Amino acid sequence: MNTVRPENVEGLKGRHVLMAFLGFFLVVFAVNGVFLYSAISTYTGIVSVEPYRKGLNYNQRIAADEAQKAQGWEDALEVTRGGQVTLRLTNRLGAPVEGQSITGTFGRPSTAQHDEKLALIEEQPGIYTARIAPPESGAWVVAIEARSLAAPSEITYQLRKRLWLKP
Repeated sequence: MNTVRPENVEGLKGRHVLMAFLGFFLVVFAVNGVFLYSAISTYTGIVSVEPYRKGLNYNQRIAADEAQKAQGWEDALEVTRGGQVTLRLTNRLGAPVEGQSITGTFGRPSTAQHDEKLALIEEQPGIYTARIAPPESGAWVVAIEARSLAAPSEITYQLRKRLWLKP
């Protein structure tokens, strides 16, 4: 019995499996390369601008936080969609905290590109206000430092608050 073998047999061959295998990993490596480039080019890796210097002063920062808590001051911060920043400071008895020079920044938590400087003015006893450009919706961070007008070199109160403004 003679069997005839056709020379052109259609179907899956070894080279097809090899090409599919290599093609799959080529796509995986290309996608990983795009993600890697995107991650490296957009994130500097810096969590803190001066981590070594801040680390050296870590104990002083803890002591300053404890001193601030011992003051017993309470704060109420409000940012309106129209751009009005209002800070109310009261002492532990509920009386307004007067005579402070208050400065700070208002910006996005992820970048300094949209940061605005704040200089709050005491409108009423213990109520400090500032105007900024009307903020867009989303996450914002307000960082404020208060200094007594009697001793402007010393920070008397610090506040860092994350806000979420809805549309």
